[in-house]
Amino acid sequence: MQMNVRPTRCLVFMILLLVLLGAPTGLWALSLGEAKAKGLVGETQTGYLGIVSGKGSREVRALTKDVNQKRKQKYRGVAKHNGTSLQTVEVLAGKNLIKRTRPGHFIQLPSGKWTKK
Repeated sequence: MQMNVRPTRCLVFMILLLVLLGAPTGLWALSLGEAKAKGLVGETQTGYLGIVSGKGSREVRALTKDVNQKRKQKYRGVAKHNGTSLQTVEVLAGKNLIKRTRPGHFIQLPSGKWTKK
């Protein structure tokens, strides 16, 4: 009994292709550093990441949402630990993040306008 190898190879190839096409968020995910370097995102006055132009791609929106959720969680912990408001921590974090932003990356001015540092 001879087994036909060609259909098996084809099936393996198709599965691999589906895995790779379905993995952009894992294998080829945009990093925060890349997004900043490309001018897609920048630091806001409120301590959160903002999308510089328009809505951004789905990948940029997902990155921004993830980073901001993690930041908010940290800010809440700091606020609770120090007995202060979340808003106070957000504003202080925003000032520090803008201060540490690399030249050429975007920051948001108090007016809401984006500018390169």
